[in-house]
Amino acid sequence: MHGRREARKLIEVEVFVLQIRDLVKCYPGGVRALGGIDLTVANGMFGLLGPNGAGKSSLMRILAGLQLPDQGSVHFGGIDIVAQPMELRRRLGYLPQSFGAYPYIGCRALLRHMAVIKGLPDNTATAQQVDQLIELTNLEQHASRPVTTFSGGMRQRFGIAQALLGDPALLILDEPTAGLDPGERLRLYNLLSQLSADRVVLLSTHIVDDAEQLCSEVAIIAGGQIVARGMTEQLVQSLDGCIWQSTEEASRAPGAVLLNTAYLRGKPVSRYHSEGSPGTGFAPVPPTLEDRYFLELLRRGAAEC
Repeated sequence: MHGRREARKLIEVEVFVLQIRDLVKCYPGGVRALGGIDLTVANGMFGLLGPNGAGKSSLMRILAGLQLPDQGSVHFGGIDIVAQPMELRRRLGYLPQSFGAYPYIGCRALLRHMAVIKGLPDNTATAQQVDQLIELTNLEQHASRPVTTFSGGMRQRFGIAQALLGDPALLILDEPTAGLDPGERLRLYNLLSQLSADRVVLLSTHIVDDAEQLCSEVAIIAGGQIVARGMTEQLVQSLDGCIWQSTEEASRAPGAVLLNTAYLRGKPVSRYHSEGSPGTGFAPVPPTLEDRYFLELLRRGAAEC
C-alpha cells in the first residue's frame, strides 16, 4: 500500500508541471509585451518578479486562457492551454489584479454563484466547499456582508477563496498584495504559504519582498523577457561579497554600480555592486533579492541603450 501511495504521489507531481515555451505577445502599435518566454514551473510557489509594464499581466492572462499569444505553447497536466483554454477552467484558480463584485450580494452567496459559473454543481458538496473556503480565508464573521463593503485585505482574501473553488491544481495570483497594509500582507503571506504545498502557485508581483518571503524559486522579467531565473537563495548568494553600502556621498571606483538609494530614518543609504571595495566610506553588506533585482534591471537598461 505504501508503494502505491508513493507511486500516486509521484504521478501527481509529474502532472502538476506548467511548461511555457517561446511565448510571444504583441499589441497594436508594435508593442512587444512578451518576447519569447520559456519557463518550467513545478509544485510550490514560483515568483514572477518585474516592474510595471514588464509583461507580467500579459503572461498571466495568457496562462489563464483569457487571451491568446501570437507564438509559443503552454501546457499544464496534459492540457494545451493555447489550443484548449476551456479545458483548463476546472483546474485553474485565478486572482487578477482587480475584480468587480455585485454590490448587494453577500460573500457566501457570491462564492456560490461563482462556483456555478466555474462549472461546479449547485449542490450540498459545493455549499460545503464554499463554507470551508470562507473558514480558510478567515471570513466567517463577514460571510453575509457584500464584498463591496470589504476592506482591501478582506477583498484579497475573498479573491483567494474564489480562486480556490474546485480545488485547482494551478493557482495564478497577479499582484495579490498590492495596496495591503503590513498586517494584511502578513496574513496573506501565511495563507498563501499554506496553499502552495500540493499545487503550482504562480505569484506575479513587482514587490520584491513578496517574492523573497514566499517563493523558493523566482524569475525576473524585464522588457518581456526573462533576465534571471533560479532558486531565490542562489540568486541572492551569487552576489556575496559584491554589495557595498554608503551613508554619505563618496567617490567610488569606476566599476562600482549604484543599485539604489533609499532613506533610513531620514538619512540616505546607497547600495552598490562592485567586485571589490569601491573605495573609502563603503562597507560590505549581505546581499538581498532586491539587490539582484535592481542589478538585472540596470543590465537590461544598459543592453537596450
